[in-house]
Amino acid sequence: MASSKIARKNLLEDKTRFIVAQAGILFAVSLVTIQLGILRGFTRSTAMLVEYSSADLWVAHKEFVHFELTSSMPAENLQTASQVAGVDRAEVLMVRSGRWRNTEGELSTIRIWGFNPNSGMFAGWPIVQGKLADLNQPYKVFLDSASVASLDVSKVGDTARIGNLPVEIVGLTEDTKSNASSAYVYTSLETANAYGTAEFSSAITCSRRDDGSLDCNNKYSKVDQNGVLKSPPPPERLDLGDPITYIMIRAKSGEDLNALKIRLKNKMPDTVVFTTDELAKLTRNYWEDRTSVGFILGLGATVGFIVGMVIVGQILYASVADHIREFGTLKAMGASNWVIYSVIIEQSLWMAVLGYLPSMAFCLGLSKWTLSAKGVLILIEPTTAASVFVLTLFMCVGSAVFAVQKVTRVDPAIVFKA
Repeated sequence: MASSKIARKNLLEDKTRFIVAQAGILFAVSLVTIQLGILRGFTRSTAMLVEYSSADLWVAHKEFVHFELTSSMPAENLQTASQVAGVDRAEVLMVRSGRWRNTEGELSTIRIWGFNPNSGMFAGWPIVQGKLADLNQPYKVFLDSASVASLDVSKVGDTARIGNLPVEIVGLTEDTKSNASSAYVYTSLETANAYGTAEFSSAITCSRRDDGSLDCNNKYSKVDQNGVLKSPPPPERLDLGDPITYIMIRAKSGEDLNALKIRLKNKMPDTVVFTTDELAKLTRNYWEDRTSVGFILGLGATVGFIVGMVIVGQILYASVADHIREFGTLKAMGASNWVIYSVIIEQSLWMAVLGYLPSMAFCLGLSKWTLSAKGVLILIEPTTAASVFVLTLFMCVGSAVFAVQKVTRVDPAIVFKA
């Protein structure tokens, strides 16, 4: 069609203006996509351990806020939960905080997850290296491969310490790092319980020698000059009074989960019970609605959209101004306003498509690099990409409205003026 030829001619006539326009659109679309991708990746990462699990129900203390923020409950609740009708299996999940010291003695905060290594109810995540069974040995841990650099380790077999207890890395996972938390450390229940109190151990007593050095003794063993137990005692099994964080429930086949939730709640009045979907949703809603993360990232996406509209609007308005006599000629020849409008709108659509494609390719490449290099998830799902494309079309076509206003006021007599 003639209008399509005119649109492409006006778009490509001034190469410099075209490149500037596409660069502006690429920047705007990339900003919107990255901000939305970071938001989606951030919220997903806060609950992905929940979704990797095969648990049907999660029992938590009634003072629950989100997945990593809840009060503890006694381990004896595990026995109570196991005896409820409809429960096929019940397991403990323990969450502890700790301070990681690398071989140079530098500190990092960590989140310790203790679970049963012989069951896949919790550990459904991808394993890059190692075997879960190795966690049955004392003071052995798994790390996410994206966290090794932040903890100043590099590979399986490296060592560190938590408090005064040794740590040996025996495996690596992937896609288990939360963007909202400290580095995750995965280990057995007994080891996690030992690490959780390692900073406050009273088993060590130290005295100052005459030469100024420390003489440290432990009722079980000696410690080296770095404060690490040379022959640490094996972690003790959980006692009924030990604090735990969650009880993961696998229901019997065909069991009504809502009815089972009620039975569990009645047996343990000081608890709340969630399905996996409910726990994940509550955690993500907390980070999106009760913190400033959603607002800040949404604001960045809005700014990108406004910047894109301004750039495209200015480029289209300038293009119309440069070709005002051509549009006047079309009107003098009897062309309808719609024909003229279609030229400008088609020009904006070409700008949208040609700006969107390289921008999305750039964002997808950036997301892969940030995940592999920094462990930061920029989640660009097909629905996100489609939404950004629609937003880009709206941005460019909406900007064309400003240029259309100038054409509307074109007087065909302009053709005959000098």
